Amino acid sequence: MSTAFQGTRVLAIIMAGGKGERLMPLTEQRSKPAVPFGGKYRIVDFVLSNFLNSGILAMYVLVQYRSQSLIEHLRRAWRIGGRIKQHFITVVPPQMKARGGWYEGTADAVYHNLNIIRDFGPDLVAVFGADHIYRMDINQMIQFHQAKRAEVTVAALPVPLHAATGFGIIEAKGDGRVTGFEEKPKHPKPIPRDPEHAYSSMGNYIFDAELLMKVLEEDAAQPGSHDFGRDIIPHLIKGHRVMAYNFCDNSVPGTKPYEEQGYWRDVGTLETYWQAHMDMLGSTPLLDLRNEAWPILSDTFDGPTASFARATIEDSLVGQGSLVTDATIRRSVIGRNVHIEHGVEIDECVILDGARVGSKARLRRVIADRYNVIPQSAEMGFVPEVDRKKYQTTKSGLVILPRGQTGGKSGFNVPERL
Repeated sequence: MSTAFQGTRVLAIIMAGGKGERLMPLTEQRSKPAVPFGGKYRIVDFVLSNFLNSGILAMYVLVQYRSQSLIEHLRRAWRIGGRIKQHFITVVPPQMKARGGWYEGTADAVYHNLNIIRDFGPDLVAVFGADHIYRMDINQMIQFHQAKRAEVTVAALPVPLHAATGFGIIEAKGDGRVTGFEEKPKHPKPIPRDPEHAYSSMGNYIFDAELLMKVLEEDAAQPGSHDFGRDIIPHLIKGHRVMAYNFCDNSVPGTKPYEEQGYWRDVGTLETYWQAHMDMLGSTPLLDLRNEAWPILSDTFDGPTASFARATIEDSLVGQGSLVTDATIRRSVIGRNVHIEHGVEIDECVILDGARVGSKARLRRVIADRYNVIPQSAEMGFVPEVDRKKYQTTKSGLVILPRGQTGGKSGFNVPERL
């Protein structure tokens, strides 16, 4: 665990209200940060673990869209603090203050909750998203912020110039001073001294607290989208010291030499969600979660150890409590308490908790949400024309199965808390 930067009072505001519409049907009953990931986690666990490992223990989690699943997960998995007032993870639902409605944008969400910032009295406020897969020592960004005498620091990810037209691109000087910001530019400006890459905003910010409160009040008085990327940052560039922090300079303890430097994924589509799971597989994964120096934490599960009987498992992750009998699993991520019967073949799939796969089923590039009951001899992912008639599919041919029924409705005793 890292140590919070000495002498600086830091408050984290975690933006966890995203709808995740492009992840439907995985977000049909839950917000994007609550979507399961990696066999045992939720997406929100990554940002919370980054703050906890960085020694920043004062966190407000702002929720909005279909938040019950996320709230229950945070209650189970993220109970810290207690009698120490400065150590907490607190869920903050929409307060219906100010203009009296739902949050209109990321900046509006924080504006509605300025009272909790004033009550805590921080020097710095870290405003981070809750729907990305990555590891980051946030203290290093804070040290950069203070060393550069910044008023705002934006986490920036270098992306290939040819792909930069799909991102919010930061224009910066050689010292990191931000001079421009543009959403999805036709002609993105490259990073100084790196003509092959441009800086993409990661949507993670460090603000001097007083400036943040002042600019949010000014923004609330004006019409607009009330968004940090579209409104707040472009406005502050004109008269304040806004710096870009190169995420690739961040060094996380325990990172293996074979991992991708600066691994960060916005798992906002079904394709990127699936690919991020594939990135964790094999002996040299792009993102290796077996890092004791920087663990990604989640809730506990009291099921037994995963069991295999005459099974063949290749380059896969299998969650606790799962049972695989006389089946073959290749390059797949299997969640907790999944039962896979004899003769099953599973290739490049993501099967979430509590699913049941009947005998002799064949699955290829399938994402199955929790509690699915896949009948025996079913075939998915082999004939696109057939799949499109029966299931939701993506352009690349992924087959997506929505959340199944629980308990007696499915014929299995699967606990709802999964």
